[in-house]
This record gives sequence, structure tokens and C-alpha cells, in this order.
Amino acid sequence: MALPFLPGNSPNERLGKKRFHKSQHFDYSSGVPMLVGSEKPGIGGEHLVGQEIKPKYSVYPIGSGTGLPPWVTFDKQVLCFDAYFQETVPEAQSETYRIRKCKIYFFLEDDTIQVVEPEYKNSGIPQGTLIRRHRIPLPPPNEGQFYNLFHFNINQQMKLYSRTFTVTDCDSFTRNFLTKLGVHINNPTIVPEDPYSNLREQLKKSMQPLRPYERHDTLKQFLDHDRKVLRFYCFWDDSQSIYVDLRELILHYFLVDDTIEIREVIPPNSGRDKVNKFLRRCRLPKHVPAKVKQPGEITDRTVLNVLTSSTMGNRYILDSLKTGAVHEEFYKDCDLIIGGEVNVWGRRVILADCDDFTKHYYRAKYGIEDFTPLQYKAPPAPKPPRPVPPYNGFGSEEDSLSFCQRLLPKPPRKDFQKFMEKDRYGLDSKVLNFQAKMITADPVDRERVFIISFYLSNDTISVFERPQKNSGVLGGKFLERGRVKKPGQELFKSQLSQYFTAQDLYVGANLCFNSINFQLLDADEYTFKYMEQHAEEFPRANMGIIISKLRSLPEEKQCEIRKFLTLSDPSNTGFIPFESIRSLLLGLDCNLSEHEVLVLGRCFSECEQTQVDVGLMLAVAQDFLKKKAFEEFPKMARAFADHDRHKTQRLSTKAIRTICKAFHLPVPNSLLEGLLSKFADGDEIDYCAFLAGINWLEHPAPPVMPEDTLKLLFSSPASKPKLIAQSLLNYSAVLKKLQGKPSKRPKMATAPF
Repeated sequence: MALPFLPGNSPNERLGKKRFHKSQHFDYSSGVPMLVGSEKPGIGGEHLVGQEIKPKYSVYPIGSGTGLPPWVTFDKQVLCFDAYFQETVPEAQSETYRIRKCKIYFFLEDDTIQVVEPEYKNSGIPQGTLIRRHRIPLPPPNEGQFYNLFHFNINQQMKLYSRTFTVTDCDSFTRNFLTKLGVHINNPTIVPEDPYSNLREQLKKSMQPLRPYERHDTLKQFLDHDRKVLRFYCFWDDSQSIYVDLRELILHYFLVDDTIEIREVIPPNSGRDKVNKFLRRCRLPKHVPAKVKQPGEITDRTVLNVLTSSTMGNRYILDSLKTGAVHEEFYKDCDLIIGGEVNVWGRRVILADCDDFTKHYYRAKYGIEDFTPLQYKAPPAPKPPRPVPPYNGFGSEEDSLSFCQRLLPKPPRKDFQKFMEKDRYGLDSKVLNFQAKMITADPVDRERVFIISFYLSNDTISVFERPQKNSGVLGGKFLERGRVKKPGQELFKSQLSQYFTAQDLYVGANLCFNSINFQLLDADEYTFKYMEQHAEEFPRANMGIIISKLRSLPEEKQCEIRKFLTLSDPSNTGFIPFESIRSLLLGLDCNLSEHEVLVLGRCFSECEQTQVDVGLMLAVAQDFLKKKAFEEFPKMARAFADHDRHKTQRLSTKAIRTICKAFHLPVPNSLLEGLLSKFADGDEIDYCAFLAGINWLEHPAPPVMPEDTLKLLFSSPASKPKLIAQSLLNYSAVLKKLQGKPSKRPKMATAPF
């Protein structure tokens, strides 16, 4: 027996509790107050009456997948089901129920459902979207849950709100998707027949309206041929007029609606008024009627008089057989061919030619290959020459020429594309520098040294003289930067003068700048490399041309060179000094310039490489690290260990170089590359040994002198240019190169040199 609900008899529910907080159940969403905490507990964290809180962690194991959210994984993936529902019609005599077919779409990205009913003509009921896209709750008593993927199957009923849908079938994508998930798909079912819909179909078939609907579908022609126009060049022989001449026309045939437009080409100074169109765009009939009918006289339908009475009035019906219709033939694309005639309202227009698109269209559709144009007019007379007056000495030649070419002169145009391609970019100067001397009988001028710079961006040249002590000549700028004319040209002439180009400058060339002769003696390393990398622009640096010149030497010079090589290399090592072969090639007059001989030596020479001590390199590297106070060796060791996944204490050269760059190792790049090459064993490096060698804290190296550091940094092959004069020429490689490609003459192919 329960105690009465009186003071002192009811227990205190707060006894023994320590938590009395309240959960936030209400909040604003888009300015609307809503219940957002339906799954939150009550006061003190206790569940409310009838509340079931979902567990925080699932009891099922975590599956393997892409890890992407569903709105990314299932984006634009929709399951489609065919369904129907039966609707009662209580206030109709011809039908008691109606079967309405619809489509059910299930969106996988957010489990939303949309129901759409196809629209039928003259149905009299609102159709289209029956249920907008959203999550649909399950019927009671599970209204707190929503439909998901596993609630769908074929040949079953689904209650969506107040309507019961029967799922009959699905598409192939839906069937494959559910099968892969392990869902057993039922057999599809048929939709029951709707008596009223069948009756409507029978009435529609037996109906013969007084005004039958005739549909002329031109949508396909519009979609296939929109913006496609055939162009023909034609003429109208107007020889019967007082001005016996040919009228040039352009005929446009629009494939989208089979209409024709003709425009007249009026030449300048012809005396004719210019009109917009010779024929407006319309359908052109093949046969011109004797009398042009007025608007309204031609109709697609005719009317038959059934009854005429003064008392009962008139009765008319439409003629479904079209007995009074007028049939006209219009020009089609198959009627337009080159050489054919077109009757343009009594004017005889002959088609003479067409454009490329028209040719391709007739070739693809009708298989026509002959598009020979008709010659209907004489070729244009050649334009009389316009002699240019000679240069008068005022301004530049290009500027004076622009005054002769147009009434309103414009400044001469510069080659902007060449300027953008060959202008300075970073450390790439695009400037060719040559060392030159003056060709003169004056002993003082012969000792002067000049630097000739050629700027590739605008073909300008500047000359700078090196200052020399106790020479009596002031150095500095010798020639202002600008374009230099070639010698031996007339000053006052009609043609433009020729200027020095980059191909005119090479080692050994003689140049004349403003009546002063120079001889190019040498070039810097950048100039040699640039000319060799762009050998197609510089024939003097093209190894293919040099080899072909050597192959074309006569037999006497070949015997002399062969004898010289035998005497210069008695031990048959395959190497001789470069200066010896250079003197020989220049002395025999082999049609090779000094620049070509230097390029040959740069390609086949081998310098003696001095071996650098690894201990000295490590000592110099530690000296740089000590001066910069670099102490990140433990972090570098951890970085090396993280990249070493197989724990072999070896990494690739590229990986070690990347880590060193990431830690900003304060060591010159040439020194770092040298150390990596010394520690490299194939393509891998023992990073423990490398790190121990540069660690000046744990393994300090003996101190180095400043001259040793400079000697190491500036004696590496990468830091100095290739010295050809002190190298050995691999003449055996040259002979193999000559034998690799046979020449036209059999003697050179069998025994070169």
C-alpha cells in the first residue's frame, strides 16, 4: 500500500545527488526558435521519461573505406525506383479509382527522398513533384526515425506520409548498388491497369478533330545545324543592261532553316550605291510565279462550303485532304553546286566557288570531290611599283621610310617578341661578350684590349676598353650602345642598311666599326655555352657543320693530318695537346674558323682533374658551420632517420640534398655537391658518416687557412671555365665521330684521316 501524498511522506529526489545542471534544449536556427536537444538528458544528466539515447560508440567494428564524408563519396549518385499509388475518386461516374505512376528518388549523399509524378497531357490534376526532397520519417510508432537505404526494395509497399506507394521496379544502377550491399532484390511486379486511362486512350485514337494538329518538328534540324552556313562565291551576268558588267555576289545558305541570303560585293570606285543586301534572307523558290500572290492568298489549309442558307447561315469545314493547297519547290543544299545556276526571281546567278567549310560539308554528306572554281573575271593587274626615294640623312632610315609609306607616319615598330624572348632574365644576361684587339700599324693601339658586347634583345653593340697602367690611353666606354652598320654600304640609298647580327660575331672574325677594324680573340664561358646550346642559330658553333667540313677535306690534307697524328702520339694513347691540332687545322686552311676549332676542342677535350682531399673538404665545411653557429645536427639526424623507412642508414643523394636545403645548411653549393659526390656509393649515401663528418661539435677537424678555403672553392671544375689550351684532345673520339656517319664520297667513308 502506497503512502499518501502528504508532507513528510514523499521522498526527496535530490538526496545523494551532486549534479543539478540543465541541458540546453532550445536554440535559434536561421532566426527561428527550435528544439535542438531532443537527445540530450534532463536535469543532472538523467534520462527523461521514454527517452532512448543512442550510444556514443558503435558496437560494430570500423570498416575499411576511403575515409571521405558521404556527401563527397556519394555526390550525384541517386537510386531510382518505379512506383505507383492508388487514389480514390468518389465523385465521378466513369471511374472509382485512379492509378498514378511516379518515380521515387533516394539521394545517397544525405538520405533524402523525392517523389516525382510524370506530367500527362490534359490530365486535369496537379502533377510534377509530389514530395519535395527531404528526409521522410517512418510511419508510427517509429516516427522518430527516418527512411534509409535498407528500407527500399522491389515489390513492397512504402507509406510516405498519407499515401501508400508500391515499388514495382528500379534501374540498373540501383539494382547493382543494392546487390553489392548484400540486399536481396525481389522480382519486379507489373502496374495494374487504370480503366479510365485506357478509356481516354481509346477516345483519343478514335477522335478526328475538325482542325487536326499538324506538327512540323524542326528542333532536330536546329540543334544539328545551328550557326552553320554554306558560303558560295557567285556572279550575276547583267549583260543586258546598259553597263555590260558582272556583278559579284556572295550567297549564304543557312542550314538551320533552308533559307538563302545574297549580298553584293561592290568594288571601290565602281560608281554603284552600296546596299545592305541583294536578297533578304528567305526561302528561294525554284520557279518564279507569273503573278506574285498577296499575303493571305496562300494558306496551308482550305475551307469547304457545306451549307449556305439565308435562314440557317453558313456552314464550313476544313479540307483535311488539302485539295486547294499550293505546292512550291524551294532550293535545297543539294541544288547548289559549283557551276550551277540559281534563279533569283528571274536573275541568272552562277555559282563559281565556295569556302572550305562548304567543301567539307559536301564532301562528307554527298561525296563530292571536284570543287574546281570557275574563272569569270580577269586576274587583277599587278600593282605598279612604288619607288622609295633615297635616304636624305635626317633621322634614322626606318623613321624616314615611314614618312614614305603612309600619309600619317607612325614610329617604326620594334620586334617585341624578340625582346621578350632574349631580354635579360635573372642571371641569364643574354649578352655575348668577346675580347678583341685593334688591327692597326700603330704599336700603341695594337696593345689595347677591348670588350665587345652584343645584346641579343635588340641587336645592339657596345665596345668597352680595359684600362691598362702606364699605357698612356684612357680606358672606359669606347663605343656607345647601338646598332652598327656593316661597312661598304652607300649612305644615301633607297634600301635599308644592313647591320651586324649575332651570327657575324665569332672568335677569329674581323669587324669594322665606324672605320676602325677589330679582331675577336676570345669569348667568355657564357658566350661559348649560349652559342653551343643554340647551334641552329650559330653555324660556327654547330658540331654537325664542323664534322661535315672535316669529312669534305681533300685526300692530300687527310694524309697530312693522319701523319701528324701518328708523329704526335707515338705511344698510341689517343690524346694529343689541343694546341698542336689547333695549329695544324689553322695552318692547313681547312675552311675552319678559329671559333669552330675551339668548339671542336671544347667538345672532345679532357682536362686533368685534380683530386681534392676529403679531409680538407670536411674541414672547410666545418669552418663554415662554426662561423654561422650551426648546431642543428640532432634534428638533422632525426630527419634522416624519419626518411629511412627500412632502417638501413642509407638514403638517396636527392633526399639528403633536400634535407640539407630544408635546414638551410650554411655551406656553399659547390662544396655541398662535392661532399655528396665523395660520400656517394652509387645512388645512396651513408647519412651517419656524412653527418659525423660535418659535425664540428663532436668530431672537430683541424683548422684550415683562408688560402686553403679559397683554393678549394675556386679550383673546382664547376666554378671555373673550361681551359681548352691546357687540355688534351681525344682525337680517337673525333675519328669515331667521323666514321659514324658515312659521307657521299666512298674514299672518305672508308678511310677518314
